Amino acid sequence: MAMTFGSSEDEAQTMSSINTTPLVDVMLVLLIIFLITVPVITKTVKVDLPKAVNIPTVTKPENITVAVDAAGNVYWNDGKLSGKDALLERIKSVAVLQPQPEIHIRADKNTRWENVGRVIYNIQRGGVVKVSFVTEPDRGVRGFR
Repeated sequence: MAMTFGSSEDEAQTMSSINTTPLVDVMLVLLIIFLITVPVITKTVKVDLPKAVNIPTVTKPENITVAVDAAGNVYWNDGKLSGKDALLERIKSVAVLQPQPEIHIRADKNTRWENVGRVIYNIQRGGVVKVSFVTEPDRGVRGFR
């Protein structure tokens, strides 16, 4: 956008700078709106959240490891179970022990969730209440503090 000033050809000047005043005005209005709305958005109920710390699993002699491989085969500690009812029978036999042992589920990352779901269902039917999943820590992500 060009404007000429003056009446004669000699005094004709072209103004070639951008008028930034409207831009600054709009930015100031947006800044004020932002400063007013941020405290309203961040109002929440004040609670003290617990700190999450990943504690390594301490293997006790009474812990039982149930593993599921990629093909869906189920293992009790180190031995392969033969049949679908074998897991339930073993769980029922250890559920009556005092204190009740923990069952750690180790599932291959390529197994179907259906296989892991069957194991969890059998553990629930057997009466064991302490169940956990064993995973490997992701070395690329830093832990929570």
